[in-house]
Amino acid sequence: MLKQAKRACLAAGKFGGLFGLAGRSDRRQSRLLVIGYHGVSLADEHQWNPALFLSPETFRIRMETLKKCGCTVLDLSEALDLLRRGSLPERAVVLTFDDGTYDFRKIVWPILKEYGYPATLYLATYWVTMARPVVPVIWSYLLWKKRGSVYRAPGFLGEGARLDLTTDSGVSKALEQLRSRADAENLEGMQRDTITQELAEILGVNYEEIRSQRILHLLQPDEIRELAKEGVSVQLHMHRHFSPDEEQAFKNNLEENRTYIQTVVGSAPEHFCYPSGEYKPKFLPWLTELGVKSATTCDPGLAVAKTNPLLVPRLVDTSWLSTLEFESWLVGIGELLPRR
Repeated sequence: MLKQAKRACLAAGKFGGLFGLAGRSDRRQSRLLVIGYHGVSLADEHQWNPALFLSPETFRIRMETLKKCGCTVLDLSEALDLLRRGSLPERAVVLTFDDGTYDFRKIVWPILKEYGYPATLYLATYWVTMARPVVPVIWSYLLWKKRGSVYRAPGFLGEGARLDLTTDSGVSKALEQLRSRADAENLEGMQRDTITQELAEILGVNYEEIRSQRILHLLQPDEIRELAKEGVSVQLHMHRHFSPDEEQAFKNNLEENRTYIQTVVGSAPEHFCYPSGEYKPKFLPWLTELGVKSATTCDPGLAVAKTNPLLVPRLVDTSWLSTLEFESWLVGIGELLPRR
């Protein structure tokens, strides 16, 4: 009911002229909207996880909506500098993309080039070096594809173990079993990929076809290098996709990420995105010591001149967000409305 009422309110505001007024207001002029994306489907990923993936059709509609709303899409570094100086252009927007999955090169970047939009790619690098689908998200994807039945479990879960995928809670439990056991045994990437292969065989999924499609597969060094040459800003997202609580482990993870990116693209990244949007106050001085100039969160909002550059809010776009709601954020109304 709340969502229906919200959409009705937005529709009335748009067709009543409120969107136009808000988009031209001094308030919107002084604010920067950073939009975050995770992926655009190569196949059916948006059906599996609509919080992470959009369909190619929806993504194109988003980019067209930016154009129709007269948004100025800026490079992240430029936008943050203009925000600090109070010189943002009309309806300023930055587009960011987390992780670095192959769909960015295959689908996203060609669309962005059509519109002339710059992009920031926050690249996690561990699975780049593995050249395999990312674990555990590939496990979640495989379990989802074969939901509705009970299967024997991979051998490392123990003799006679079963995966009950007949309910959503059963699917979640199966994923947690796989993750917990792999973490407990401190398995590395290729060992986890062996489990992926076994799981796919048990479930009757063609793993080689998934690999050939590059589903949930990160970009490879030559692709990253090519994108950087074409103008994509490749930035920090940790080597392993998490932020350690211990200071030295945190710094080591970030430095390994930075070194890998610098080696591939030839320049040192200086902007960061918190993996999974998770951050703690103690991370901020560590980032400052490492020379990081900005860090984006998954906290929804628009940035203002006084925003801490290490706590930049973002609208994380999802398949659940309607075009009308998306447009409301572009004109600055979306952040004022109640959210779940």
